[in-house]
Amino acid sequence: MPSIKATPHSTHQFIMDRDDRNRNNTIGKNLMCRLQCMFSHSPQCSESRLSLEDTQQWSQSLERLLESKYGLATFRNFLKSEYSDENIEFWLTCEDYKKIKSSFRMSSRAKKIYEQFIKAESPKEINIDYHTREQIKRNIKTPTVLCFDEAQKIVYGLMERDSYPRFLRSDVYRTLLESLAADDTKG
Repeated sequence: MPSIKATPHSTHQFIMDRDDRNRNNTIGKNLMCRLQCMFSHSPQCSESRLSLEDTQQWSQSLERLLESKYGLATFRNFLKSEYSDENIEFWLTCEDYKKIKSSFRMSSRAKKIYEQFIKAESPKEINIDYHTREQIKRNIKTPTVLCFDEAQKIVYGLMERDSYPRFLRSDVYRTLLESLAADDTKG
């Protein structure tokens, strides 16, 4: 930590800026290592490392970000750090729900999703309007793969307009980009 005694303001600011850059660089490298380690059990991991180009593509669209396993993991961690991960968790849960083939499992899962995300005062209640909430309440009586589509569209729109731009402006994303860019220039 730099000494503050009798340092002119501009020099002090420079030292603090340098320390902030170093700290952010370390955070970015740690995050990058954690992300790569998350997928180290995968047989393709050695071929599919997080790259600067891939990371830059996350800024093209929310869809691009969510298509990337590293992008999705980074976005989820970012939202968890902000205590606002209910939307991405709901969206992912709906994506899994759509893959269910058994009507019994679908019915059971629809009720769980309703209890966890849709019902007023639920643990991870998402921000949807009353009409959509009531429509889902009716839909889960005879659930189909389309049961949560309207709510999923609303949540995706919220993420696209709010969470995603915040993520792109976040220290986490910017530091990750800077760290990968620095690694690219090294070699």
